[in-house]
Amino acid sequence: MSDLINLMTYPFFACLVLTGIHTYLGQHVIERQVIFVDLSLAQIAALGASIALVTGHELNSPLSYWLSLAFTVLGAVVFAFSRFKKQLIPQEAVIGASYAVSAALLILVLSLADEGDEHIREALIGKLLLVTGPEVLKMFLIYAVIGIFHYVVRDKFFLISKGHEEAAKKLNVYFWDFLFYVSFGIVVTSSVKVAGVLLVFSFLVIPAACSILFAQAIKNRLLAGWTIGFAASVLGMLGSYYFDLPTAPAIICILGAVLYVSIFIKNMSRAQ
Repeated sequence: MSDLINLMTYPFFACLVLTGIHTYLGQHVIERQVIFVDLSLAQIAALGASIALVTGHELNSPLSYWLSLAFTVLGAVVFAFSRFKKQLIPQEAVIGASYAVSAALLILVLSLADEGDEHIREALIGKLLLVTGPEVLKMFLIYAVIGIFHYVVRDKFFLISKGHEEAAKKLNVYFWDFLFYVSFGIVVTSSVKVAGVLLVFSFLVIPAACSILFAQAIKNRLLAGWTIGFAASVLGMLGSYYFDLPTAPAIICILGAVLYVSIFIKNMSRAQ
């Protein structure tokens, strides 16, 4: 038991921090119907880090972080201005294309690096078991600042998320979309280094989706999403430890199971 606690303490706290911010952001993402924005921004952030790597800098170096953030801000600009008053093509098409292009570029860039395959794997599933206390604290502080910012301007962000036409009459949607995606990108830049692209995406979408199935008020949705993320993290880590499985994929599979069960329960309750 002591080995389990020693090994999983920092990864567990990292998952709590990740669940906290991503469950909230997931509410916006699902309302806006831009489901793959987190996956795309995470891939873009990983691309920035990979460029730093092949130019001779460590993945944990300051240059790697700032280059990842710069690429993510560029992605935020593209996504903010890909929304049209009269939507000619779905915004999700632009986001999906950005993911595919950044993933392809990541593979091309890392093919130039030693152990490129290992770095691609790390970009996908992260290094959750190797996370340190200072890294968890850094994530918490960054997410706390972003959370305070979102709380202060929550009315504007939720107005845009719930109805673009109404928001366009009251706000400069392009400006507020840009701020939303930049703040989103800052979160993703920190998250993907620890948890990888796939777990970050799962924490964003799955707890939020499950909570929306059963709750209407945002407060209740957040509480439900946080509970799901917490429980899935605990079960995934226990499964990872006792069955010697990769931690991030184990948590993702638990989250997926919760989603499918939630959909089944919701459909069964409607049928009665």
